[in-house]
Amino acid sequence: MSVHVLVLGGTTEAREVAAALAGRPGVRVTISLAGRVSRPGPLDGEVRVGGFGGADGLAAWLREHRVDALVDATHPFAESITRNAARAATATGVPLVVLRRPGWRPEPGDRWHPVASMAAAARLLPELGRRVFLTTGRLDLAAFAHLAELHFVVRSVEPPEPPMPPDVQVVLARGPFTLSDETELLRAHRVDVLVTKDSGGAATAAKLTAARQLGLPVVVVRRPPLPQGVTAVPDARAVLERLHLPAP
Repeated sequence: MSVHVLVLGGTTEAREVAAALAGRPGVRVTISLAGRVSRPGPLDGEVRVGGFGGADGLAAWLREHRVDALVDATHPFAESITRNAARAATATGVPLVVLRRPGWRPEPGDRWHPVASMAAAARLLPELGRRVFLTTGRLDLAAFAHLAELHFVVRSVEPPEPPMPPDVQVVLARGPFTLSDETELLRAHRVDVLVTKDSGGAATAAKLTAARQLGLPVVVVRRPPLPQGVTAVPDARAVLERLHLPAP
């Protein structure tokens, strides 16, 4: 008898979960991507692209495809997806495991300014600098679009979507990034303040070290809270332990 696991993906951790599950006997894996990246890398299992139509649509999909377990391994800031996953799991009785890689922690010498939202980050920026390295993703630029007096260097995997600040330079790149890469970028663009989400993980953490070494302030947007009653595990290994699947 096979077990069908749906993995809500788009992260490195989701790839790791899918790969680990694909090696288990009697386990069928479907990994779902939102479709925001046009060329995702190779993935283990069956790949589904696109939304579900909210919590009700996801619940219907779980029933129709006889899903036995749901793993939410989306980005720590994919708040609506996690909320819908929790509601769909409750509605269907399908067990839910949420994977969230640990957030970053400030170290001695860091000049962090934690904020609760993109809007709060935008309000704080004029006090901290004029040349901004913005690494919050291509879908979050609207909050900064009114800051015409600041120069923005925006890094994104794919071209960002408007509205965006009028004085903006786009750098298309995909991590991981090295410390030397980040230090060179900050110096080349004469950056004097960095804005980032607390995404966690090693792939993009070097920018924090570079900012610390250069003495730059960093505006850190805090993660949204998990839905009430939902707890998270930190890695793929913990997901497998929660699912109680047979060993490979």
